[in-house]
Amino acid sequence: MKPMKTKNLLNGKISQAKKGKQKLFCVFLTLGYPNLVATERLILFCEKAGVDILELGFPFSDPLADGPTIQFSSEQALKKHVTIKDAFQVVRHVRQKGCRMPIVFFGYFNPIYAYGKKDFASDAKTAGFDGIIVPDLTPEEEKDFQADCRKKDLSQIFLVAPTTSDARASKIIHKSQGFVYYVSLRGVTGARKTVPSDLKGQLNQLRKMSRKPFLVGFGVSMPEQARDISKMSDGVIVGSAVIEHLKLGIRSAERFIEKMSQAVHRP
Repeated sequence: MKPMKTKNLLNGKISQAKKGKQKLFCVFLTLGYPNLVATERLILFCEKAGVDILELGFPFSDPLADGPTIQFSSEQALKKHVTIKDAFQVVRHVRQKGCRMPIVFFGYFNPIYAYGKKDFASDAKTAGFDGIIVPDLTPEEEKDFQADCRKKDLSQIFLVAPTTSDARASKIIHKSQGFVYYVSLRGVTGARKTVPSDLKGQLNQLRKMSRKPFLVGFGVSMPEQARDISKMSDGVIVGSAVIEHLKLGIRSAERFIEKMSQAVHRP
């Protein structure tokens, strides 16, 4: 099979958003929940609904940052024996169907290590991934793996939390490629009803360190929140709330994604 073109769609999307002064909307989906066919359908729908970036979460039995909702979706996917090869196949399929939305692999390091670090970087790029987020991998660790990702032009996105010191945040931001994932909550993922009161101040402080886009995730669950947060940040990431709607059915999730996309893009 011929490899995918090496152009990084994530960098292109971010550059486009900067030029147009547009906000970025990112959706998280758990691979294989409720099944692989649904995952593929939802990825294609997201692009039509105006989603700018797709995070494809790989299910893991011992997640560091995921709350009950995403843990549930991961458990259901693992019962179906979802593999990293399935992730590559799904992305390969949507690329073959013309999907040009940037897709980021979100997963913990253990499955990547088990797959083979060098092979993972190569196969992920060939399949059509544009970046990776590994919550339990710091910028100082696994430098050979990070080098392999850079060679394949896979953007490595790192997370900054409210509890991260300024000195540490500066180092993380410097290493993060594409955008910086700002964790808005002190805790794990999960839908919340209110926006953290100190969010704007935290983001203003981080913006002094870099002009990279800061996308806010963890806890965003309603269009009103997405609209408010997008005014403070460069974009919004929504995961648990999508999964909650997906429990009710695919159409419920699709309607929710549409509403959230409109809230971010038309504040």
